[in-house]
Amino acid sequence: MTIKVLVCDDSLAIRALLKRIIDAQPDMEVVGAAPDPLVARDMVKELNPDVLTLDVEMPRMGGLEFLERLMRLRPMPVVMISTLTAAGSETTLRALELGAFDFISKPVASDSQALAAYSDLICEKIRAAGKARIRKLSAPSGVSASPSVATGVRLTDRIVNEKFILIGASTGGTEAIKEVLTGLPAQCPPILMVQHMPEMFTGSFAKRLDSLCAMHVKEAEHGEPVRPGTAYLAPGHSHLLLAKRAGAFCCELSKSDPVNRHRPSVDVLFDSAAPLIGKRSVAAILTGMGKDGAKGLLGLRQSGSWTIAQDEASCVVYGMPREAAQIGGACEVASLKDVAARILASLAGGDRKSA
Repeated sequence: MTIKVLVCDDSLAIRALLKRIIDAQPDMEVVGAAPDPLVARDMVKELNPDVLTLDVEMPRMGGLEFLERLMRLRPMPVVMISTLTAAGSETTLRALELGAFDFISKPVASDSQALAAYSDLICEKIRAAGKARIRKLSAPSGVSASPSVATGVRLTDRIVNEKFILIGASTGGTEAIKEVLTGLPAQCPPILMVQHMPEMFTGSFAKRLDSLCAMHVKEAEHGEPVRPGTAYLAPGHSHLLLAKRAGAFCCELSKSDPVNRHRPSVDVLFDSAAPLIGKRSVAAILTGMGKDGAKGLLGLRQSGSWTIAQDEASCVVYGMPREAAQIGGACEVASLKDVAARILASLAGGDRKSA
């Protein structure tokens, strides 16, 4: 089946480039190209596209305003075309909150090899978007529909000080991680996380999580001690590993080669943690394309960790969790809304439901 794509961008050059890239694929085609959201609105009604690519900064109506209206009235997979700047990252994170499927940077003039890599990436995102589960936006504008921290659960000081939580995610993961973290209490074991996203975005994402969650959330720094009540997010430029120095656990950052095409990689984090804290950890792998983290989750399970994979029904993209479950890496499979509660139950050592 051919994926019908509508391109919305105020730049004629970008519209032409995207059309050339997409139309060169045997399984997708551009059915329309709009210079602004008002034209795109009419084209959505007329052409019924499967996927929309949407520029963030647009004339006549902002990309975010159009996205919010679209996700309320006619939910569909939207890939945001974003500039990799601090301001652009904030806007893009807001777009993901509003229901955008994913984002990609603006293409820049470069050599043929770089353009080929860009073409492969955007086509991969469009293919995944065409299969994604898109939900209607229901939260009021500017209000985050976050779950409340689990009530009636108290972790002992021993659990808080001796155990660890590990989380990996990719496409759809910004909202999934937010839902999990906002369901955990301030007094919780250290949390180490990998979310596939560019360097410019991870700092903004950590700050956004910190403003919403009971625990402190920050971008991980090389060599810093790992402390309870804090969640450490891998920066977009480096792998995050758990290390032990002079008897104390700390974050270690590495700019070694990408693993599974990613840096940071979930497998790198999970592999570093397995021999150090296997029996003392709970790990969750959430929505995302590909298989990064699947083998690492299996290694954690084999080392004694309790491992959780997000279920298919609640994933935006059922890729990484599916791969983990298929190879036996998951002790249990859980809906996103239940992952925080399952982490807490597993930390407490009771109510474990093996897959």
